[in-house]
Amino acid sequence: MAEESDLERTEPASARRLEQAREEGQVPRSREVGAFLILIVGAAAFWFVGPWMVQRVAAIFRRGLVLDGGSLREPPSMLVRLADISLDALLSFTPLLLALLVAALFSPFFVGSWNFSPKALQPDFSRLDPLKGLMRLVSWSGLVELAKAVAKAFLVGGVAVWVLWSERGDLLAMFTQSSEAGMASAGHLLSFSFLVIVATMLVIVAIDVPFQLWQFHDKLKMSREEVKQESKELEGNPEIKGRIRQLQREAARKRMMAAVPAADVIVTNPTHYAVALAYSSGMRAPKVLAKGMGEVALTIRRIGAESRVPMLEAAPLARALYRHVDVDQEIPSTLYAAVAEVLAYVYQLSHWQRSGGSHPVPPEAIAVPADLLPEALNG
Repeated sequence: MAEESDLERTEPASARRLEQAREEGQVPRSREVGAFLILIVGAAAFWFVGPWMVQRVAAIFRRGLVLDGGSLREPPSMLVRLADISLDALLSFTPLLLALLVAALFSPFFVGSWNFSPKALQPDFSRLDPLKGLMRLVSWSGLVELAKAVAKAFLVGGVAVWVLWSERGDLLAMFTQSSEAGMASAGHLLSFSFLVIVATMLVIVAIDVPFQLWQFHDKLKMSREEVKQESKELEGNPEIKGRIRQLQREAARKRMMAAVPAADVIVTNPTHYAVALAYSSGMRAPKVLAKGMGEVALTIRRIGAESRVPMLEAAPLARALYRHVDVDQEIPSTLYAAVAEVLAYVYQLSHWQRSGGSHPVPPEAIAVPADLLPEALNG
């Protein structure tokens, strides 16, 4: 099987890609959810406050259709009366309007959330291209939208016909009722029919929401090359990071070499390893000032010789210190006895250099715990 091309978008969108899309105003949206929520909330509100609204509207009609001779002779009073009736009508529909407003504001949370993006408000003249518009109509998403529209028409229309047919008796009975009873029956029938018809749109919503989420994430998929490039931008170019680490190591090595002249002794192996130790009365234990192997060890020895730092060849101790103690760290308690022998020799050597006498004998076969030796760890 041929390897997948890096140009193919097979990788899911990263968190950064999703955030950039959000900044550009691209969020998953479902118009079906908004329409369904507004209609279902409107139907529910009309179901609960419908009788009260019908009574209010009936009273407004009666009040508006009753005229007296004095009002007819005074046109300004008719304007005042029209304003009063209009205000009453607005107050009558206020509960329904408020419910619809709340539904419209909170409908985005059912798929994504509110998103305000200034970039989305910028004019995009490419949308005015008729060729691109025609391509959108015949695209896969356009065909899906067409299928959804046809399905909604058949589903909602079929349910509406069924509801009207099942309620045909009550519908015909309204013609024999009084005006108030007929309006009440009409309001009840209208609210019930509307609620049932809108509830059928839940089927469309259940299909549309997963499709919109899949389409949104599929559109934002990334190629492997894009994933690699984003990783470089976020974490830094590996070559640059390597160069930075190299510079950091060089700076640390320069600081380490600058501390060698302050050492009390340099333990060697004899040339492969070199560890510079220092101890003063304020320290809890001797500390490693510098360590290295190979060329670094030779540099430590050279600087130590130039600074007249005593050196002692103790191969096991040098290897143990190099392996288990970092620079600027105190030695472990398991090496106290071995290092104490080295420092005792250094103090004797310093006293001999000042006062003369017999040259101190360097310690031989310094005991180092076997579990600290590299040979034991490798074995």
